[in-house]
Amino acid sequence: IAKIIKGTNFSGVVSYMLSKREGQVKVLQANGVRSSFPNDIAHDFNLQASMRPSVQKPVCHTILSFSASDAERLTDDVMVKIANEYLEKMGYGDTQSLIVRHSDRQHPHLHICINRIGNKGKTISDRNEKYRSTKICRELTERYGLTLGKGKKAVNRHRLRGEDKLRYEIFDGIKAVLPKSKNWKEFVEDLD
Repeated sequence: IAKIIKGTNFSGVVSYMLSKREGQVKVLQANGVRSSFPNDIAHDFNLQASMRPSVQKPVCHTILSFSASDAERLTDDVMVKIANEYLEKMGYGDTQSLIVRHSDRQHPHLHICINRIGNKGKTISDRNEKYRSTKICRELTERYGLTLGKGKKAVNRHRLRGEDKLRYEIFDGIKAVLPKSKNWKEFVEDLD
């Protein structure tokens, strides 16, 4: 699963990505940025983003999460390989990125900070990115023989916030009303 968050502040994302306790965070790859101090990394991202000052949200923070049942197979090397394929297929193959592995949850996951301003100064399109991302994640999951999610039942709902929480509330409402509805009018009335 990929979660994509857009933003304006490279410094905040990089600081978050690197701020876990020792042993819970590991920089796996830095493309076009230094991998030393958070301020240096953010500076490198900002320098490239300055080629397109009109782009309001040059930061793309993507979290790639995997099933806990695949943890043993997901070495750092395998995760970097998957992350790089994901970036390439999403159109982020020719821009700066920072790939960081966190070990603060049951499931293996990566945080990727991506500059939407490419190495040649062009803005990388985010058109239909959630749709494209879902498709690419499924392809990569199948290609690497990873565990597919078990649907909405396995989600840690108590951890959801904002838009994600709302989506699940809507899903629950529809799921409760749909079996009892005989037609569209009844369905709409029962949703109220």
